[in-house]
Amino acid sequence: MKRACVVVLGELGRSPRTRYHALSMAQFMEVHLIGYKGGADPSHPNIKISHLRTYPNTACPPLLNYLLKSIWQTISLFLFMISENRYDFVLCQNPPAIPTLFVCWIYCLFSRAKFVIDWHNYGHSIMALAHSKESKIVKLASSIEYYLGRKADYNFCVSEAMKNDLLQSQNIQCKLLYDCPSESFRSITDEEKHLFLTRLGVNYTVFADDLQLENSKRSDKIKEVTILTEKNSENIVSLRHQRPGILFSSTSWTADEDFKILLQALEDYDFSSMKNAQLPNLICVITGKGPMKDDYIQQINEKRFRNVKIITPWLEINDYPRMVACADLGVCLHTSSSGLDLPMKIVDMFGSGLPVCAYKYPCLTELVKEGENGCMFENSEQLAGQLKTWFENFPNNSEQNKVIMKYRNNLKTFQKLQWDSNWNNRAKPIFT
Repeated sequence: MKRACVVVLGELGRSPRTRYHALSMAQFMEVHLIGYKGGADPSHPNIKISHLRTYPNTACPPLLNYLLKSIWQTISLFLFMISENRYDFVLCQNPPAIPTLFVCWIYCLFSRAKFVIDWHNYGHSIMALAHSKESKIVKLASSIEYYLGRKADYNFCVSEAMKNDLLQSQNIQCKLLYDCPSESFRSITDEEKHLFLTRLGVNYTVFADDLQLENSKRSDKIKEVTILTEKNSENIVSLRHQRPGILFSSTSWTADEDFKILLQALEDYDFSSMKNAQLPNLICVITGKGPMKDDYIQQINEKRFRNVKIITPWLEINDYPRMVACADLGVCLHTSSSGLDLPMKIVDMFGSGLPVCAYKYPCLTELVKEGENGCMFENSEQLAGQLKTWFENFPNNSEQNKVIMKYRNNLKTFQKLQWDSNWNNRAKPIFT
């Protein structure tokens, strides 16, 4: 049986595309998956997992700290790779480019394994968020990243725009491999929503308080309720005619997502809802973790919303798809440092049949079709207007319900595109 090493210099639980690669390859290969511990690891008898040790940041100048961190990662990654028998393939996620690409290329150079890069974005474009694009360190990182990209035996990328850019600017030939949702992302029944929200309400008061209130007021015909659903005496579950709208967003709380846009849009919506009784209460569910989360949580806590509630739950890997499927509208704030990648979070939302409002940048039209499966915005005013249009007289606006149904019906075609079949068609021939 052939053997492959799959590398991501990030948390495995927050690297879904890399996990999907490993699971697909494990169907016919032995896979050594290397990354940081975080979230749920993939489980398969042909997958061995090694967790990298986190670099202990030291009190030294940033440039020196970056250099020491790169040396630490280089040594720890290389030791894990040589600890196993020889690989036939090494597949690594980019970014981060440094030192991942260098270590994998050096290993492949001496072991004669095939070197495969999966381009999610450009590492140097992310680095440019903290530095000037013209800075020497960004230019150096760019040169190293592209040089090693040309050394790869095979390259995958996530968008047609990125494929064209790599070919035209760097003569790097890539195979386009769009992200597709896993089978766990799907539309769910009202009964599944009821069971999930009943359990969720135990830990999150935004659901539990409403549940207790409604249970105390319900009629004899209604057996139990959640904030969205009700079960009658015959155990039939249906959506409530009077319920809040559920807004869902997933974020990595980094500089390439301007979360202030959503906060300002929710402020606008909240102010308008106090004047317009046709705008329902909103519950905004935001998942994910990242370096800027604490700062934004503090900003959220300082807001004095009346008709908008924001919760930031940490959901188990099996609960995340259910939460997406319970929502009425998704929001994506990803701005793309390169302008060439496509957000995996939108793919997950579409897989669950959830339309989105997404921050507009050029290549996003490869995924989001305006007026067909979502809307795009460029500022908080546009997003606020989209929220007010979407939720006006919700859920009893017959005209808007036709629009919502149109969007959801259009997504049914997308939902049929699963990762496994797409990967088998586009990627498997390389490894077989």
